[in-house]
Amino acid sequence: MTSSSPIRVAVIGVGSFGRNHARVYSDLQRNPAPGLSVELAGIVDVDKERAAALASEFGAKAYASIDELVQWGKIQAASVAVPTVAHLKVAQQLMEGGVDVLIEKPLASNMIEADELTRIAGRTHRIVQVGHLERFNPAVRAVLPLMTHPMFFEVHRLSIFTPRSLDVDVVLDLMIHDLDVVLSLVNSPVKEIRAVGLPVLTNKVDIANVRLEFHSGCVANFTASRVSTERVRKLRFFQPHEYVSIDYSRRDVFKLSVQPANASADPETGFAMPDIVPSKPEVIDEEPLRAELRSFLEAVRDRSRPVVTLEDGRKALAVALDILKAIQEHSRRTNLEALTGRI
Repeated sequence: MTSSSPIRVAVIGVGSFGRNHARVYSDLQRNPAPGLSVELAGIVDVDKERAAALASEFGAKAYASIDELVQWGKIQAASVAVPTVAHLKVAQQLMEGGVDVLIEKPLASNMIEADELTRIAGRTHRIVQVGHLERFNPAVRAVLPLMTHPMFFEVHRLSIFTPRSLDVDVVLDLMIHDLDVVLSLVNSPVKEIRAVGLPVLTNKVDIANVRLEFHSGCVANFTASRVSTERVRKLRFFQPHEYVSIDYSRRDVFKLSVQPANASADPETGFAMPDIVPSKPEVIDEEPLRAELRSFLEAVRDRSRPVVTLEDGRKALAVALDILKAIQEHSRRTNLEALTGRI
């Protein structure tokens, strides 16, 4: 691949989210980012009719299998958007075929598979990015320069129930987005986990509340639900003299800063009310998925370190699995298993 030739990409698994990958790759082909030439060259899905229809819609070619895609598609990069249980098998086929991969979150079903993916990537010298989409949310990117010493996070991710991603529980389906963001912002090992979760409409945990304490002293509370009556995507954090709120859906940031008091202190109490200054930091808007795929392709082009590495995906997965263990322990301790019979 020369610097001027297009990066030939493919999408493996074109369900609800894989379809979006194909859409964005197709858009990047028609409306390329500066210095980035892309060609959506292949689609693979277990549903052959769906693959053919999507390939026709976006001007790509449907292949019957990954082996056929690797042999005849001449692709350099691919999005792996198959169910989590198939991530290892599909990504291994691609990497051993010389293809760089973006693996959708969660990275794997368990740590054994995550570690095997790491070994394969090292052996094949492939670029691997993990699809933690919210890292590319313009609001998240806008707060990076504002971070000083975060000490408390409050995070809510609530969704109306849909029959998708039911192969994993709500922690691996929804909460893992926020776990990855907070882990990247705090940059400190987790010291303690407390968690409670319940199955509501499925046989897996559908709603969960988690408290993480980090070695830095920071505390983070997470609530995730896929059985809500409303859709909420918010992250708030406090650090010395500042409160910052992110609305993922609106791609919006709001900040309150505490400034030294201008007024004289009350003679009776000795207290002077500080100035509280609201502001809205600038957010440079871009569809998060476009930003994510553009970043992945730039790493492929430059042979550079991805923004969200395999190690990042592994860390988020490890914490998520520890949270599930804590939920199971809480269920046993409170006899929830007997009451629900489903955890």
